[in-house]
Amino acid sequence: MPQPRPELKRGIGLFQATSTNMIEMIGIGPFITIPILLATMKGPQALLGWFLAGILAVCDGVVWAELGAAMPGAGGPYHYLKEAFGPKSLGRLMSFLFLWETTAIAPISLASGAVGLSWYVRFFWPGMGPWQGKFIAMAVILLCVVLLYRDIRDVGKLSVVMWVVVMGTVAWVVVTGLLNFKMSRVLDFPPGAFDLSPKWFMGLGGATLISIYSYGGYSNVCLFAGEVKRPSRTIPWSILLAILGVGVVYVIMSVTIVGVVPWRQAMLTTSVVSDFIERVYGHWAANLMTGLILWTSIASVFAIMLGYSRVPYAAAVDGHFFKPFARIHPTKHFPTFSLLFVGFTAAVACLYPLESLIDTLIVIQIVTQFLPQVIAVTLIRRNRPDIERPFRMWLYPLPCILAFLGWGWILLSSGWKFIGLGFGVLIVGIAAYLLWARQKQEWPFVKA
Repeated sequence: MPQPRPELKRGIGLFQATSTNMIEMIGIGPFITIPILLATMKGPQALLGWFLAGILAVCDGVVWAELGAAMPGAGGPYHYLKEAFGPKSLGRLMSFLFLWETTAIAPISLASGAVGLSWYVRFFWPGMGPWQGKFIAMAVILLCVVLLYRDIRDVGKLSVVMWVVVMGTVAWVVVTGLLNFKMSRVLDFPPGAFDLSPKWFMGLGGATLISIYSYGGYSNVCLFAGEVKRPSRTIPWSILLAILGVGVVYVIMSVTIVGVVPWRQAMLTTSVVSDFIERVYGHWAANLMTGLILWTSIASVFAIMLGYSRVPYAAAVDGHFFKPFARIHPTKHFPTFSLLFVGFTAAVACLYPLESLIDTLIVIQIVTQFLPQVIAVTLIRRNRPDIERPFRMWLYPLPCILAFLGWGWILLSSGWKFIGLGFGVLIVGIAAYLLWARQKQEWPFVKA
């Protein structure tokens, strides 16, 4: 008698889902992006990027919330795009493009966190060379694969433990900043800081791109939604609570750090938070903070890997991706091959510079996922009354319009090099789909 096929278990609750979103959002992001952010506009006016990125995150977050609550399966956008654009027609191409994008951005996203972590290792090891930093980043990827090679209920508990340390680290930074910052440093604007020229707006767009990278992760729950309890409630609220909680923390943290470490110095360091703590408490405290940041970074890579490892699995189970990705551990019920594949490719991506990883990550997502997904909400509302929507975004269609315009502005501000890269990935993905569809005799080579 054949054995029943192992399936994913719904073992993640609201607190665990919110924790997982938040540790991915915080991770290494704000600890490495503040210097890069200040450098985009050469002054504290670049902190406006945090506010604009927060508004964009809320608008895009309710898009994710509505889609995630309506289609709570592992893989997230793979299902949203397929159903919105037509499961037997254009939706096949759109869902394939998301898978194509994921094979590129999953390792890039994981590598950016691991490489950012290696920046802070330099605080302990000033003589660390470039290749030594890359090997450290690869080791972090391997560690997270080992941590995730277990039952989802154990993963949920581990996420909460990581979240507690992450929030404790952030709280220390925020409280220290509030007690020691000087507003005069925050308001130390260079000449022409607000000339409102086209160049200024492009610079602000670049600052928002860097900031939205740090907000990334609020939608992580949608990628492992097939393992979430009461998804119609858990998915929307875990997204919104994560955005609001982390958004407040980011603004306070960045403003107070610049209020302690003058921006002209902050934009030149690779360990700004460690330098910030050292100024206030001394070297011993900076060592402790650096250790906590390393923990936070590992937690973020852990959360990202959890989400992305479920996407190829969902497509493979659906018959639209390579069969090995559908393998599930027979007793621990997690996608084994998919997890190992994502981990290996992320280790390879650690060979690239951090700034290039961040820009490439955001631009590819905008072109192949974020903009199409905003359109998907409208298409489902108009054309798919059969899909129940337990959560409906407020003030529709305003959040969709703002999200679409915001992503478009960031894309234009990224520069022609990265715009070309984003559309290049899209074009190659379309060509790959057409070859695959012709071999499988699927749309558009057969009638739907």
